[in-house]
Amino acid sequence: MHLADPAHHFPTASGIIGQGIAHAAGAAYAAQVKKTGQVVYSFFGDGSSKQGAFHETLNLAAVWKLPVVFVLENNEYQAYTHFALEDANAMAGDPLSQKAKAYSIPGATVDGTDVLKVYEAAGKAVDRARAGDGPSLIESKFYRFSPHGNAITVPPVPTQFQEHESIEVYGRKPEFEAAKKNDPILKFRAVLIGKGTFTEADAKKIDDSVKAEMEEVVKFALASPMPAPEDALNYVWA
Repeated sequence: MHLADPAHHFPTASGIIGQGIAHAAGAAYAAQVKKTGQVVYSFFGDGSSKQGAFHETLNLAAVWKLPVVFVLENNEYQAYTHFALEDANAMAGDPLSQKAKAYSIPGATVDGTDVLKVYEAAGKAVDRARAGDGPSLIESKFYRFSPHGNAITVPPVPTQFQEHESIEVYGRKPEFEAAKKNDPILKFRAVLIGKGTFTEADAKKIDDSVKAEMEEVVKFALASPMPAPEDALNYVWA
C-alpha cells in the first residue's frame, strides 16, 4: 500500500484505508489552481467507501468541481466479509455507484472485467472533469482471485486463509471457479487476438516478459537486507 512513482504521475498511496481519496482531491485541486489540464484518478476498494474520508472528499470535490475521477473497485469481498452483508446500498439491491447521488455527481457501474467498457466509462468521466464540470464516481465490478493479505515469501508464510474467502468463509467454490473463467486479462487477450491486433505468440511474449520482471523484483527484495531501525524516521515530514 506504500507505493509511489512520481515520474509516471503516480504521486502516492496511503497505508490508511481510504485516505488516498482525500490525497487525490488535493492533487486535483493543485491541477485546478495551476490550470494544468490534468485529471486525477483515485482508486479504492468498496470497503473504503464506508470511511469518512470518502464522503467528506466527494462532497468537497463536488463543491469545488475538482477534476478527479473516483474509481470504486468492487471486488465483492472486504477482507473476509462479503460486501452485501455490510453495505447499505448492496443490501437494498442497489449499485454502489448510487453513493454519488448524495453529492449530485454522476455515478456509473461498469463491468470491470471488460476493458473496453471501463475505457468508455472512464472517458466520459475524464471529459466531464476536463470541461470543468467536476468529479464522477465509477463502480468497477470484478473479482479478487487471491486471499486477502496473501504474501510472497520463501518459504511461504501461512496467512489467515490459504484459499479465497468465498471458499474458506462462505463455502462458495462454484462462485470462485466461475469468476476465474471471467478473468479480464484472458477476456481482453481473446478480443485482441480475435481482431488480429496481435497473435498468441505476441501474448506469450508479453506473459514471459512480465513473469521474468516480477521474478527479478522478488529475488531482489528477498536478497535485500532489512533496514536499520534508525532509518524508520527518514523521509518523514514533521
